[in-house]
Amino acid sequence: MNFENTLEFAQLLDANDILNKYQQEFIFPKVNDKKVIYFTGNSLGLQPKRTKKYVDEVMNDWANLAVEGHFYAEKAWWDYHERFAEPLSKVFGALPSEITVMNTLTVNLHLLMVSFYRPTKIRYKIICEEKAFPSDQYMFQSQVDFHGYKPEDAIVEIKRRDGEHNIRLEDVLSKIEEVGEELALVLIGGVNYYTGQVFDIKTITAAGHKVGANVGWDLAHAAGNVKLQLHDWNVDFASWCSYKYMNSGPGNASGCFIHQKHHNDATLPRFAGWWGHNKERRFKMEQTFDPVHGADGWQISNIPILSLAPYLASVEMFDEIGMDALMQKRDLITAYLEFILYEIDKETNSTFEIITPSDPADRASQLSVLLHGEGRSLFDYLMKNGVIIDWREPNVIRLAPVPLYTSFEDMYNFGQILKAGIMSKASV
Repeated sequence: MNFENTLEFAQLLDANDILNKYQQEFIFPKVNDKKVIYFTGNSLGLQPKRTKKYVDEVMNDWANLAVEGHFYAEKAWWDYHERFAEPLSKVFGALPSEITVMNTLTVNLHLLMVSFYRPTKIRYKIICEEKAFPSDQYMFQSQVDFHGYKPEDAIVEIKRRDGEHNIRLEDVLSKIEEVGEELALVLIGGVNYYTGQVFDIKTITAAGHKVGANVGWDLAHAAGNVKLQLHDWNVDFASWCSYKYMNSGPGNASGCFIHQKHHNDATLPRFAGWWGHNKERRFKMEQTFDPVHGADGWQISNIPILSLAPYLASVEMFDEIGMDALMQKRDLITAYLEFILYEIDKETNSTFEIITPSDPADRASQLSVLLHGEGRSLFDYLMKNGVIIDWREPNVIRLAPVPLYTSFEDMYNFGQILKAGIMSKASV
């Protein structure tokens, strides 16, 4: 498509956008009494308007039914989490039995490593990407320390080549082959939080399995943002947070995928708890743990219903739309934002550098922009003028044009604000 940096062209794209109506489903903050241009759905998604109804249902059931809400609420609490399995299986390319919701992201990754990081004297190393999200780095360090290994020996980071911003697939594959029989686990972020690079989950998973390692994925920035086929790609396990692209609210509940091939493996260790016990026998208060078949058997505590309610509201929306429609708009609006950035770069004689891969197959709803010569003052200008973005040291802004609630007109208007910010700085 031949893009144009005009309001009329942006409005034409919006008129042809089948998802444009979903902007009305969300509540936008305001700056200077105007609805913001919201680019931080990769950190915290906007609140869907329907969320309040789902939370109010739980509050009313609690008020009117008290403990009986576990069984007699319209959405009974004791199996509330089961409503997620079918719609989330479509989002993640999984069987419903491979999906569960519980806890929060890093807690779940720790729990899944109980099952899938089982180091031996020979096979004890973990491969991750350089500059993984800090929580993952802390998790790896504490896990290998817990098992009696030194992080500098057990953690192998795949690094970027000098002068490059993204990690090459061939470097990932060669590192997996190099570590070989010493490799216990590959655990990488499906989308790198800093650059927005999307990793080839299918190919990397196959490579890890070839040398005898388990392969898991942190899908914090991929959930609701990337078309996934976790079952067919033979991924061992994955976890994600729900509050970024899936709009469930701050710090809200996490989800897990555990491949069907592991469901009947009685030798696989796990930390057990009441809510993972055989559902039909749970209230018999038996002494010996008998796990629910499927991913639900990894649950531990009963589910925080007030946290799940906003997530269910959002999952309903994803189920209405389908991932194919989301991906189609994601690719188009991200490409249009990229075009706008380069147009403003030329018009202002600036020196932006987009460090996110240019190939749509290697990126999703995020462009990370290195602001050579511009700095924090430009970020501050954008924020004061109603563009909500985030800053990552040393000099990067991340822009996430989430297809559910950003418009093509937003992209054009952002370009004009960006241009005004650069020109105002130049005139000082």
